[in-house]
Amino acid sequence: MNPPKLIEIRKNILKKNDELAQGLRARFAADGVFVANFVSSPGTGKTELLKYTMARLIDRFAVAAIVGDVETENDAVRLRKSGAPAYQVETHSMCHLESFHIDKAIAAAASQFRVEELDLLIIENVGNLVCTSAFDLGEDLQVVLVSTTEGEDKPLKYPKIFDRSDICIITKMDIAEALEFDHAQMRASIDAVKPGMPVFEVSAKTGWGMEAWIQYLVERIDEKKAEDTPARAD
Repeated sequence: MNPPKLIEIRKNILKKNDELAQGLRARFAADGVFVANFVSSPGTGKTELLKYTMARLIDRFAVAAIVGDVETENDAVRLRKSGAPAYQVETHSMCHLESFHIDKAIAAAASQFRVEELDLLIIENVGNLVCTSAFDLGEDLQVVLVSTTEGEDKPLKYPKIFDRSDICIITKMDIAEALEFDHAQMRASIDAVKPGMPVFEVSAKTGWGMEAWIQYLVERIDEKKAEDTPARAD
């Protein structure tokens, strides 16, 4: 059993994170910014999917990304190839982003983008399906990704992150046949954890299935823009 002091420390950390996350959510709502948090295990193809998504949306929306990795700026560099700005957060020893990372990144990224001028802020979380399930970042939408290479029982192994997420994207569908990927089994695993969860099957490499995912995201952004929020400052 964990000692009581350690449990209390964890509770305090989560409470502080949640309070800041609520403050961020209120700020995003006031600014009319739709925020999507993307979580997955390493190697799922999160960055490639986001690069494709951002490239498709920049002609219609003001888009930017905050990227979390333990080390290197590699993924932010890749996302900038979409034509949209991306700010890298290096967490060093931490396997997830917390709300304080987002708060600090917004201020530090002011030379690249101003969050109040955005329509969409993408958060690419650190590749991890355990710790990321515990930390609210003030997002409107949490997207969990799982690839055809990871096994159809992945949702059963990490139920908390799938239950906490709003939608699931299955990536790398271009190699599904070669892997003998079982669509029905994957869908059954997802439904066992979160019945009725929206699921998109895509390949960012070929573009297969991406239109349906992007249309869904556009609709969610438009819904938030249509909400009765305070007018933005000029």
